[in-house]
Amino acid sequence: MDILISSRNRDKIREIKTLLSSLPFSVFTPYDFDDLPDVEEDKNTLLGNALKKGRELTEITGLPTIADDTGLFIDALAGEPGIYAARYAGEHCSYADNRHKVLRLMANKIDRSARFMTVAVFVRPGAEPLVAEGIVEGEITEEERGDKGFGYDNIFRLREGRKTFAEMEEEEKNLFSHRGIAFRKLAAKIQEAYEAGSLVNDIDKHKMEEQ
Repeated sequence: MDILISSRNRDKIREIKTLLSSLPFSVFTPYDFDDLPDVEEDKNTLLGNALKKGRELTEITGLPTIADDTGLFIDALAGEPGIYAARYAGEHCSYADNRHKVLRLMANKIDRSARFMTVAVFVRPGAEPLVAEGIVEGEITEEERGDKGFGYDNIFRLREGRKTFAEMEEEEKNLFSHRGIAFRKLAAKIQEAYEAGSLVNDIDKHKMEEQ
């Protein structure tokens, strides 16, 4: 069976493909299509944005779609950047732009507690979506640390272990990260549905109803 990963972020695609490698499916991305449109993330929750991406791309392509949304919630900034983490410093900003804005706003803050949250969904025709969540608690560092990873990895330190994600090798990061937790849960749910036969049956039933 073929499935689609909704993300266009090549760093996320690499991580997600690794996390889904146990599933017996062929995985495609938007880069495998010539004219697949972007989906506007205009919902006010991570779940809302993930479901919107999954549903719209499934409708367009006919493929079961895996979609996710991630937020960084910093207590001293009243929960910012929250669901706007990817574009916190403005449209078309870079990873570094976002990190620098956070460090500037967090200068001299005593409370540096923060949490990463990922919501991942699996949307397929004719069935309710599968949903999984991953949350990790940590702190915002006072300066960038590490040279691996992407996004806010250089300034988010895990509460347990004290490393930033950018100081971890990919395998270690995937073990502890919000995205790793969410996608392992989602992969288990997909595998369970596949082994029970409901996954293929739902898709086949939907195709027959369309004919």
